[in-house]
Amino acid sequence: MFDGPTAVGWCQFGPVGELPRIKHRRDILAGLTSLPDWRITCFFVDRDYRGKGVASMALGGALNEIARLGGGTVESYPEDVEGRSVSGSFLHNLTLSLFEQHGFQRTRRLGKNHWVVTRVI
Repeated sequence: MFDGPTAVGWCQFGPVGELPRIKHRRDILAGLTSLPDWRITCFFVDRDYRGKGVASMALGGALNEIARLGGGTVESYPEDVEGRSVSGSFLHNLTLSLFEQHGFQRTRRLGKNHWVVTRVI
């Protein structure tokens, strides 16, 4: 996403084969019978633009592009921040609540504060 010529945010997504290196890989793959078609793995929002909807627009843009490319099952690994304070500079894969606002469902927990979420596009 741009504000004029300045990049203010982006979202990394792609087919699973293009994004094999993910945090919590062992836990994510444990017990799976099939892999998703797509992964959303990382976000960046410039600190001066945080809290202005950039991350939500980036997620929406990624979902639109996934749909344009044929859709399928999309998976991501956000953090549940409810009831605790977390610096935005450490939320590399956004919050659980933002993914749920975009129609994702909790699939399984990863440790204390992270989740695998999925949505079919």
